[in-house]
Amino acid sequence: MKILVLGGTKFLGRAIVDAALASHELTLFNRGETNAGLFPDVEQLHGDRDGGLDALAGREWDAVVDTSGYFPRVVRQSAEALAGCVGTYCFVSSVSAYADMSSPVDEDSPVGTLDDESAEEFGAEFERYGPFKALCESVVLGTYGERALVIRPGLIVGPHDPTGRFTYWPHRLARGGDVLAPGSPERIAQFIDVRDLAEWIVRLLEVGQTGLFNATSEGIPWGDILVGADLTWVTDEFLISQEVGEWMELPLWISDPAFAGMHRTDVSRAVATGLRTRPVAETMRDTLALAEPVDGVGLAPEREVALLAAWHGR
Repeated sequence: MKILVLGGTKFLGRAIVDAALASHELTLFNRGETNAGLFPDVEQLHGDRDGGLDALAGREWDAVVDTSGYFPRVVRQSAEALAGCVGTYCFVSSVSAYADMSSPVDEDSPVGTLDDESAEEFGAEFERYGPFKALCESVVLGTYGERALVIRPGLIVGPHDPTGRFTYWPHRLARGGDVLAPGSPERIAQFIDVRDLAEWIVRLLEVGQTGLFNATSEGIPWGDILVGADLTWVTDEFLISQEVGEWMELPLWISDPAFAGMHRTDVSRAVATGLRTRPVAETMRDTLALAEPVDGVGLAPEREVALLAAWHGR
């Protein structure tokens, strides 16, 4: 197959190239600014998704994977420019597209909307990110119809993760000592190794699969994630009382009932098409080796010490 990847040198795009490189003819389209030396043997076209698509003219591909579409106006440009020269348009969206994450969601759950669909700012709390993704989906589905493949991943983790939202944990366990763990070992978390996601997307393209799919793990107990360390499990109530921040200060932890569905996403449709996830121990090991901690993400050591002292002394 001839596959065009919009992006291709960042996190998910990089994994898709790795997954497809041995068996398919790849072309990457990007600005040539991030990881410019990556994949020297792969054709790379340079331009800008917003008004700079000339390099794509006169070419044909069996499929395109859009890993970097955030605003519907910009996605519309690539979708319409490629409509006559690609078979399948795969758009990578997000489970954040759902309007209500307070309970489990499946692919038929309502998606978010915006009063002003022309806006192009995520907002202070990134509250528009999900609705923007939903609007981008609508553009792709409206342009490609039955040729559209829309993927809604949960939290994407693993080697080369630039966000630190999962990376904190393997690095924290490796540092040793008393580790603050949220909730209980039985609590379920959902995320997906970027390599599993990429390999599955490539397989879907190979068989011509289209449609809409959630994509994350079926759920992993926290006790299976945080292995090989001295753990102190603390309650949600305590963490809330200490004003610990969800997601960024304590990655993966969610206590807000409005977002309980983030770890309760139905992935049965994806599993039925062959989505499989590797053992979490492998993801933890490789993330430790191939992803650096990110400043400002995760509990600062002195903050964790103070929280543990408060917990033990209550």
